[in-house]
Amino acid sequence: MREVAVVSAGMTPFGELWRHSLRDLFVEASLEALRNARADSVDAVYVGNMSGGQFVGQEHLAPLLVDQLGFRGVAATRVESACASGGAALRAAFLDVASGMSDVVLAAGVEKMNDGADVTGVLASAADQEAEVYHGVTFPGLYAMIARAHMEQHGTTLEDLAAVSVKNHRHGALNPKAQFRQEVTLEQVMNSSLVADPLRLLHCSPVSDGAAAVLLCPLSRAKEFTDRPVRIRASGLATSSMALAERRDPAFLDAVRLSASRAYKMAGLSPSGIDVAEVHDCFSIAEICVIEALCFVEPGRGGQAARTGETALGGRLPVNPSGGLKSKGHPVGATGIAQVIEIFDQLRGAAGERQVADAAIGLTQNMGGSGASSVVHIFERV
Repeated sequence: MREVAVVSAGMTPFGELWRHSLRDLFVEASLEALRNARADSVDAVYVGNMSGGQFVGQEHLAPLLVDQLGFRGVAATRVESACASGGAALRAAFLDVASGMSDVVLAAGVEKMNDGADVTGVLASAADQEAEVYHGVTFPGLYAMIARAHMEQHGTTLEDLAAVSVKNHRHGALNPKAQFRQEVTLEQVMNSSLVADPLRLLHCSPVSDGAAAVLLCPLSRAKEFTDRPVRIRASGLATSSMALAERRDPAFLDAVRLSASRAYKMAGLSPSGIDVAEVHDCFSIAEICVIEALCFVEPGRGGQAARTGETALGGRLPVNPSGGLKSKGHPVGATGIAQVIEIFDQLRGAAGERQVADAAIGLTQNMGGSGASSVVHIFERV
């Protein structure tokens, strides 16, 4: 396999973007990535998108979007893995370049969630329809059950959950493209509206529109496009049972552990070698469970990590310096690519006020559903 590099990136702001269509968002992010690399053509395009058909009534997205970009005829594929669609699209693009099939590949993610669809119902399509959705379970309900299991097993507190939101909003306040650019207090989080006990409104990621794109090429050609490429050192993908009740331990995300193990093995690294990480905090409990499954902290200590500052900017291992899904926003198909862009900026020293000092190795973890799919990538400063 050839070594692969990310050479440029483009991203729209995330939020309620009423004046932009799905195709507008894709084109804006993709053109920015192409312009930043001074590239006027690509060999292939991979589009991460969860539910264009349900959100805006548009399926068959790949040919539509590359035509809008002016690349009619280019090989293009839509990639879907629920909220992990963006990460899965990056993996497909990475394998395309690594295999030698293509040289210059665009990996993008896009979602338009605010155009009137039943968002709760659409997102529920990523859960087990017969075992969960039929009985009225929603994703806040599923993650509330994960939270309760974690609290019972490990003594995790409501303050621990709230501390994740406080930390990520503090980071997101420094991100000019974040949906919510304001800090929140522990008291505000704990007193926000109850959604699914114990989860409150400020434990939950928002409904968002947005797009993100990165350009990949062989590392040997990277200097044609940028002076500061970032190498993709590893990619790991794993799955678990869709239904939460089918898992041995609902508080342990086994697909995250397996995808991470595969990425660590491919990279020849241990968790201690990671300097900065973007992980899938669709709910505050998700970040807690994910950093345990990634072996960043011992089992049961995920709840303490944000409260003690361990995962904050300036801490031992900054997690979600972008603000994460909680503050930056969560346009589901775009999330995995947006995570990559944050790590790309961090490793290039281009993250501004969010910059992690001396960051050389970064990790992204993107998750579908309640953890039925997980994609982990590891990146290295060149």
